[in-house]
Amino acid sequence: MAKELPYLPSYKNVEALFSKIAGAKQPDAFTTRFLSETLGLKSAGDRALISLLKTLGFLDSGGRPTPHYASLKNPKVAKQAVADATRRAFEPLFAANEKANELSPSDLNGVISQVAGSDSGVTAKIAGTFRALVKCADFSISAPQPAPKAEADDTSASELLAEPDKVSD
Repeated sequence: MAKELPYLPSYKNVEALFSKIAGAKQPDAFTTRFLSETLGLKSAGDRALISLLKTLGFLDSGGRPTPHYASLKNPKVAKQAVADATRRAFEPLFAANEKANELSPSDLNGVISQVAGSDSGVTAKIAGTFRALVKCADFSISAPQPAPKAEADDTSASELLAEPDKVSD
């Protein structure tokens, strides 16, 4: 079944967006006015960058910065934050190829077509958006791993099933 992947109609200002966010004061709400007046991204096509920030988890549905947004302000972790957000937003792509960020343009287009079932026009927009994000990201640090589950004791689940009367302390 085809998966939906995010894309922008125009992705030329993705790099500028993250660069300008790093240098600007964090807003109470990230609005089109903030985008144009504070960040200087005034094109009508730039408005879609706000939706991208929501998809990446840097803004909530109301346009308010999330705790992840603050990491964009720290040059030591900003590129890693973009990489982590890109992995989450494009999870179906990374599920199909865990090194999607390293694929050649033609291989990337092939994987996108496979995952999204999209036509060549939409595939090109998804690929352009993805490559623009990859340029702003540092994927060299391994993907975040889920936290290990805490074990209550050394009794395995199979031991508990085999001995229903046994009670752990």
